[in-house]
Amino acid sequence: MSNYLVIDTSANTSVAVFDDAAGTTLAERQSERGNDQTETLASYVHAVLAKTGIKGKDLAGIIVGTGPGPFTGLRVGLVAARTFSYVWSVPLYGAMSLLALAHRVQNELAPTGDFLVATDARRREVYWARFNSDGQLQDGPHVGPAAELPALPVHGIGAGLYTEALTEAGATVSETSNQWLTRATDLAPKALAELANGADLSSTAPLYLRESDAQVPAFMKQSK
Repeated sequence: MSNYLVIDTSANTSVAVFDDAAGTTLAERQSERGNDQTETLASYVHAVLAKTGIKGKDLAGIIVGTGPGPFTGLRVGLVAARTFSYVWSVPLYGAMSLLALAHRVQNELAPTGDFLVATDARRREVYWARFNSDGQLQDGPHVGPAAELPALPVHGIGAGLYTEALTEAGATVSETSNQWLTRATDLAPKALAELANGADLSSTAPLYLRESDAQVPAFMKQSK
C-alpha cells in the first residue's frame, strides 16, 4: 500500500488520504475555523477513510504536521496521530507544517526567488519561515511581529492578516495567496519527498516556539 493518512492541526483541522504512488489526494476534509480541532478531527479522519474504503491498519503510514502553531490545537493533532499510529501499528512521521504552504507556492506560483510563508500566531504575530525558489528551507521557523519579517514576497493567512505592517516593512503580499491555510494535501508530497531523500522524520515533537497562553492561577503556585 502507498496510502498515507495526513493530519495537520497547526492552524485549523486538515485531514487527507494521499496516494504516494499516484501522487494524488484520494480524499480530504478541512475546517475554515481555527479553534475546532477537538470537535472535528476524529470525524474528519473517519470521513476520509470511509470515502476511500481504506482501513487504518492498511495505511503505509501517518504524516502529522508538527507546527509551529498554538499549543492546544497543535497538541490535538499530534496526540491523535500518535494514538492512531499505535492502535493501527503503522509508521508515524512528523513534518513542519509550514512546508505545506511552501509546496503550494511552488506548485501554483512558480517562484523565481526566495519567499516567505506565514500563518497566524495571534498576539499580533506570525509564524514564518523562508524558502528558496526550489522550496528548500532557508531559515526558520520563527515567531514574531509581521513588521520584522524580511522584505520578500509573503504567502499565507499571516500575510493577509498583517498586510499593512508587511508592506510598510518592504515585503510583498501576494493577492492570490494571502488567505491560504495550511492543508494536509500540500504537506503530504513535501514530507514524502523528504523521506525519499533520506530525511529523518521520526520526531513528532511539537514546534510551539513559545509558551502556552494558559497560565497557572496564582493560588495554585507554591512558594519554594
